[in-house]
Order: sequence, then structure tokens, then C-alpha cells
Amino acid sequence: MEPASEPLIDIEIEEEGWLDALPDVQVVVQTGISAVLAAVEFKDQVDVVVLLCDDAEMKSLNKEYRQKNAPTNVLSFPAPRMPGIAHLGDIALGLETCVREAEEQKKTLKNHVLHLSIHGALHLLGYDHMNDEEAEEMENLERDILKRLNVADPYGT
Repeated sequence: MEPASEPLIDIEIEEEGWLDALPDVQVVVQTGISAVLAAVEFKDQVDVVVLLCDDAEMKSLNKEYRQKNAPTNVLSFPAPRMPGIAHLGDIALGLETCVREAEEQKKTLKNHVLHLSIHGALHLLGYDHMNDEEAEEMENLERDILKRLNVADPYGT
């Protein structure tokens, strides 16, 4: 079996606070996305763009694309699948919400961002959690990938 091509992951740091909160954030995000592609045995060469922004930007994106006027932790924007186009999609992560959730859930920010990067990448591949069956499939995949990375079950089950 031929190994998967290394994904091209373009990480854009719009909010410099990310580097203060998690100096290796780029490595963490890259690790999560690469782990997803390896776990689902995705073989095509792909690129993903990740925006590390603040909650104000996340609120704006969430309002524009999901009609929800509030910040959120992660948003995914899958690209349309077209022959010869390697762009898998875009992911955005909001700093303040990620930091707050990690503290509330008593997790390290690193592990929380790793989980959210995996969650976002799975959305780019078409996974969702709109009903119980989809949610169970997606959460189980997240658990399996995180376990391979020696990270505890984020859902605490």
C-alpha cells in the first residue's frame, strides 16, 4: 500500500495571542489534520487552510455562514470536490473560546486544539453530527485518532 502524500497545511495566524497561549499551535494543528488523513487512509494530495483568529472573527464567520450570532470554537468550510483540485477546505479556530473551553473542561489547550483540529478535518471529509448515528460515528473516529496520539477521550466516556 502506497503511503499517503503529505498534506499541505497553510496555517494563517490572524490573532497573535495564539502564539502566547500555545507556542507550538502550528505543529498541533498540523498533527491533528495529518492524523485524520492517515486514519481514514486518504491518499490524494490535498491542501487545507487553517485560520487562527479571535472570537470576534469567529462570531462574524459563524453569523455569515451559519446564521448564529455568537463565537464558536471551530468552523469548517469543505471545498467542492472537483477533479484536479487538491483544496480540501478551510478551518477556523477561535482563540478565546478554545482557551475558555479547555479551562472549563480541565484539559490542556494543546489537547483541546488537537481535538478541534481533528473534528474540523473530519468535517472537511464529509463527517457530521446532525443526528445521533452521525455523531456516534464521528465521535468514535475522533476518540480512535486521539488515542493513537495518546490523548484521553474528549467526551469522557
